[in-house]
Amino acid sequence: MKLLTTKALGLALLAAAPAFADESHDCIDEACTMLSLFDSAASTGASSSTATTIAAAPMGEWGIDTAGMDKSVKPGDDFFGYVNGTWAKTTEIPADRSSFGAFATLRDLSEARVRQLVEGYKLGNPAKDGDQAKVAALYQAFMDEAAIEKLGAKPLQPKLKAIRGVKSKDDMAKLMGQSLGRVGGSFFGAFVNDDSKNPDYYALYMSQSGLGLGDREMYLQEKFAPQKTRYQQYVAQMLGLAGWANAEKAAADIVAMETKIAEAHWTRAESRNRDKTYNPMTLAELNTQAPGFPWGTFMAAANVGKADKAIVSQNTAFPKIAKIFADTDLETLKAWQAFQTVDDAAPLLSKAFDQAQFEFRSKFMNGQPEQRERWKRGVGVAEGAMGEAIGRDYVGLYYTAEAKTAMDSLVANVKAAMKTRIEGLQWMSPETKVQALDKLANFGLKIGHPDKWRDYSALQIKNGDLFGNVERAAAFEWNYRANRLGQRVDEAEWGMTPQTVNAYYSPVKNEIVFPAAILQPPFFDPKADPAVNYGAIGGVIGHEISHGFDDQGRKSDGKGILRDWWTADDAAKFETQAARLGAQYEAYTFPTLPDMRINGRVAMGENIGDMAGIHVAYDAYKNSLNGQKSPVIDGFTGEQRLFMGWAQVWRTLWRDDALRQQIVNGPHSPGHIRAFAPLRNVDAWYEAFNIQPGEALYIPPEERARIW
Repeated sequence: MKLLTTKALGLALLAAAPAFADESHDCIDEACTMLSLFDSAASTGASSSTATTIAAAPMGEWGIDTAGMDKSVKPGDDFFGYVNGTWAKTTEIPADRSSFGAFATLRDLSEARVRQLVEGYKLGNPAKDGDQAKVAALYQAFMDEAAIEKLGAKPLQPKLKAIRGVKSKDDMAKLMGQSLGRVGGSFFGAFVNDDSKNPDYYALYMSQSGLGLGDREMYLQEKFAPQKTRYQQYVAQMLGLAGWANAEKAAADIVAMETKIAEAHWTRAESRNRDKTYNPMTLAELNTQAPGFPWGTFMAAANVGKADKAIVSQNTAFPKIAKIFADTDLETLKAWQAFQTVDDAAPLLSKAFDQAQFEFRSKFMNGQPEQRERWKRGVGVAEGAMGEAIGRDYVGLYYTAEAKTAMDSLVANVKAAMKTRIEGLQWMSPETKVQALDKLANFGLKIGHPDKWRDYSALQIKNGDLFGNVERAAAFEWNYRANRLGQRVDEAEWGMTPQTVNAYYSPVKNEIVFPAAILQPPFFDPKADPAVNYGAIGGVIGHEISHGFDDQGRKSDGKGILRDWWTADDAAKFETQAARLGAQYEAYTFPTLPDMRINGRVAMGENIGDMAGIHVAYDAYKNSLNGQKSPVIDGFTGEQRLFMGWAQVWRTLWRDDALRQQIVNGPHSPGHIRAFAPLRNVDAWYEAFNIQPGEALYIPPEERARIW
């Protein structure tokens, strides 16, 4: 999919799972779907209490799908294969997916539940009949293929006309500003979020952007030459569909320009370093330090002109990108903006556009054989625009008090285990421990759904106007964020809808968040064996708590303030162990992609989260036994079942192209690696399965990473 890091909502939500709008949240799964879902009024929809529900399937009799195991495999040689081997051999990736596993299965379930809701909403007068009528209008307009086909490229014409009418670089900067969060492109991304050094208030952040292929390495490494060549063909194809003159030459010029931008970009590892990415600049300083780009025009057009500063992420890249903008001829910039516009809008247009985008972004880049059914994409449109309105009805059907009570208990137990681990660390000084324990004590917790719901009354939706509806929804969301500049942060804000199968940690709020949809098998089942729940959802809880203490999360204190609270010696010891962990991940190979490796520094936060998460989940489970020996079920001890529960949630199959994209563009290690890689540093895993020297996964005790 296209990586639209500059877009807060917009058409990126029509893709399978867009990236987070900013880097201040760390989530559990590869598909980090962040929406802007904040302040609220009471529900305007009718009660869903009488609706038919769609149940989640349990995993085996006590939480583990034992039929999916391959007991012929030694746990110490291939723990993923031991727990998931038969499942992996007998499961096919659905034709409309590029990967498949436990998360995808739950997302299918959540998607089906949301479909049932939105198809049950009555199409009325969206201006008068409340949120359900608006959601119905969004969904049904997308489902009306005949009307969309009849319109063809017509919805694009006003935007293309505006692009053709650009007479100056100032005009182009204005278009870029107007496109933020909406249809179109920009060399620079922007978003509004809690200020990392003053977390009580919202601030404007700005980042590098401008690459249609996502990461800079896709342009600069020879091994990605086929993708780059095919991308240029795709650019020409989309420009041709839009009626742009000299599409072939324009495409070549665009890719050449984007290659220069890629050379200017920071690497993903550099862009993760929170010590380096907090660079506040006034408008005057932007104009001085990055001349050649009309910053005032850009910010005013984006509705962020009132910001007294912009926190620039990649400060040394900005002057280079601004110079590229200044040096590039206007016709190439116009063609680039036209392509960005068509590419963004393609899922809302006739089949020629939609199919062209699918063939490149999904089929070629990710190996997905078939387009997803239209209703699934329609659900994505409705959720992208009004996800929390749907969420109100979702939680009424699928979120129980039993789940909330159980999660409260699990979180408390895992948090207590983390406290004990911090207190017992041999490598950390008492001075740093005091700060770490204060941070842990101040962790916030949100489970299930927001306490107050987003108010969509000002969002204008019309029956039968798909393109206009999505445009207005994107503008509504963008302006909602932009208008908060300088205001106090809403602590009740959620970054995910209740029906999202994921979880996250926010360092600026110092809180962990678990939407309702993840609280079901294989992650959580109140009827399952407690050991399995501790290994699954307990591991997720531990993962999110541990993000507060990973290589970047550790840089914020208990109040969410970005500051150095570590002694120099403790920080050096941490970095030594983190480097050891990173080297382990960089050593993993992929048989069908021999030239690919995990970037240990890019995936460091998630890998630390996994390793620490399963450590504290194990400790919490052992504490829950109150000194008693764990019961044996079907020949498995509680300790074994816990680690099996962890490995089961990371059931993942990949198409090669999708795996390549994940390694290049994603912050997470691939799921099948996560099933076993952190366990190699957990002494209790060796004891539970009697892992011995000579087995493939064995690491000598003195070489295991020891962090949290």
